Amino acid sequence: MGRARDAILEALENLTAEELKKFKMKLLSVPLREGYGRIPRGTLLPMDAMDLTDKLVSFYLEAYGAELTAAVLREMGMQETAERLQEINNGPGAARAAPAALAAPAAPARLGPVQTAAKPALHFVDQHRAALITRVTEVEGLLDALYGKVLSEEQYQAVRAEATNPTKMRKLFSFAPSWNLTCKDLLLQALKDTQPFLVADLEQS
Repeated sequence: MGRARDAILEALENLTAEELKKFKMKLLSVPLREGYGRIPRGTLLPMDAMDLTDKLVSFYLEAYGAELTAAVLREMGMQETAERLQEINNGPGAARAAPAALAAPAAPARLGPVQTAAKPALHFVDQHRAALITRVTEVEGLLDALYGKVLSEEQYQAVRAEATNPTKMRKLFSFAPSWNLTCKDLLLQALKDTQPFLVADLEQS
């Protein structure tokens, strides 16, 4: 988690402006796995490499986003870049698998009573606060869902006034200390409605 996103960003940032434009056009027509939607053309075309990386991860999660990026790069004839991206994407999984097997005897300690008792106390939005700040791309949809229920008019406008999605999410979370469980549940539901793949990815992490 995170490494695949960095690999996607590195691959896209190494494209020329013309190549990035070509990448976006091919992304609009490349076959997708069943259950995944296509990024809207109007949203896609103005994006720079960083915004496009965030959108790919939001729409397709990190692993499939990297796989899809590699597929488009191959379509463009950029085999070497695609292979490098695929290697980085596949590498961490293998690297993590071996230590996990070697560390098997230590597993009971990691699942000790103190840790298992502490986990349920953390709500999803608290547990994944940092990831939500960096990875949520549909902030406006969240604000509309929370307006009048969780956010006042003043808070709603304060979040909207921020320049980027991460700063908007950081501003949104600045109001969290005053939220009760219902408020956090409403935010989680709004996330599920606007970015279901991101929520699913975080729930599995």
